[in-house]
Amino acid sequence: MSKKERPTKERSKGFLGIIENVGNKLPHPAILFVILALMVIVISEIAVRAGLAATFVDARLGEEVTIEAVSLFNGEGLSFIFNNATTNFTGFAPLGTVLVAMLGVGVAEWSGLIGDALKKLIKSVPTALLTSVVVFAGIVSNIASDAGYVVIIPLGAIVFAGAGRHPLAGLAAAFAGVSGGYSANLVIGPTDALLTGITNAALESANIDYEMAVTGNWYFMIVSTFLLTIVGTIITEKVIEPKLGEYKGSYKPDDEPLTDLQHKGLKLAGLSVLVYVFIIGLMLVPENAPLRALNEDTGLMTMDNFLSQGLIFAIFLLFVIPGFVYGRTVGKIKNSNDLVEGMTQSMSSMGGYIVLAFFAAQFISYFSYTNLGMILSVNGAEFLESVGFTGIPLIIAFTLLAAFLDLFLGSASAKWAIMAPIFIPMLFNVGLTPELTQIAYRIADSTSNIITPLMSYFAMVLVFMKRYEPKSGLGTLISTMLPYSMSFLVVWLIMLIGWYFSGLPIGPGSYMTF
Repeated sequence: MSKKERPTKERSKGFLGIIENVGNKLPHPAILFVILALMVIVISEIAVRAGLAATFVDARLGEEVTIEAVSLFNGEGLSFIFNNATTNFTGFAPLGTVLVAMLGVGVAEWSGLIGDALKKLIKSVPTALLTSVVVFAGIVSNIASDAGYVVIIPLGAIVFAGAGRHPLAGLAAAFAGVSGGYSANLVIGPTDALLTGITNAALESANIDYEMAVTGNWYFMIVSTFLLTIVGTIITEKVIEPKLGEYKGSYKPDDEPLTDLQHKGLKLAGLSVLVYVFIIGLMLVPENAPLRALNEDTGLMTMDNFLSQGLIFAIFLLFVIPGFVYGRTVGKIKNSNDLVEGMTQSMSSMGGYIVLAFFAAQFISYFSYTNLGMILSVNGAEFLESVGFTGIPLIIAFTLLAAFLDLFLGSASAKWAIMAPIFIPMLFNVGLTPELTQIAYRIADSTSNIITPLMSYFAMVLVFMKRYEPKSGLGTLISTMLPYSMSFLVVWLIMLIGWYFSGLPIGPGSYMTF
């Protein structure tokens, strides 16, 4: 066996190699979603004939709800399939987010700004810290909700490629940070407010006189940020990069040194970013700033709507403006035609994602319509409730159950709305605080997201991967992310248990036990 053959052979060995090989022998992901959608149609009919149903208290509605399996294999179901195919696609959450952000990224990339800026960044960041920077950036990006998926993940691959490392390792490190570390951060974000609202609704529906603050998990999240950065760095460098071997793809970074004109372009582009951020700040920070909106629950003017709905367009401008400034400076953008050309080329590279998104949207919509995921979640929660665990065993069992259910019900808020009314009172009655229960849930939700195709951005990450390894498939992505998922889950649980016994607060005035 020659040395050139050895990395490929080695990659096929072991448990991860088996997962990759089996996964990659499956049909194209688009066709795989078609097959899964057909399976849901058949299973939904079987579930209806079996009388599958579940009753639970919906924390968001504050009332008991009974859901039954809904068949797609009848007149109503077939009408849903045909009548909603277009809206399933156009309403697919990641589609607009990805395409709008990529329009802006396309200008910055086509003008040369991204490549040259990253070239300068790579030279300024010590090699030993590059992985840590990528993972850390992914984790803290969740303050911008889902923006990290469309910005940090592709940039992670580019940064690694520019440093002469395997781009898929950079993509994996960024994906692990963005999605696997979604419940860690240094500051409070929209997800904290969303989940805490559901937690308090569950407490109210159970007539429990207790209210959790939105900062209830804050200390734990801060420590988690640094812990996951360390773990993600170790997994990337000690497991993923050796598994991937030497990169032999067609992507070749530009190694030419920057010219004086390019340095000037970077300075002007950087200045334009500062001016833009300052203007956005003026429209966000003051009490009655135009981008703030009234929060009906608190009666305060907040930036929640902007963070959840307007941020993607802001990111579009964040790339278009400096991209245009840089392109004009170096002579790449001479007129409006060049500006549109940058956007056009970006969209042409997204053709594969658009095709994949169409079929992924149908499958996820069918699964939601049939109520199969919700029924599975409710029945799983009731099973755990009947087991009779207490203390740490109960927390571990709850976390593992939530992680398993996340493979079938991707929405964090929908799943928590089902589980919170069951587990918040249950754990409250055995002396465990809602803050602890919510932390355990968030750990489970985050660590499973990076290995489930039902996560709405999974298809997008797969398309990014194919840019560098066209022959890679679902098996490649899952086998690459599985070490992160397992490591994050185990280490996070160990940290949770250690914190439990330490008695330290997990947020301002918040503890794990009463």
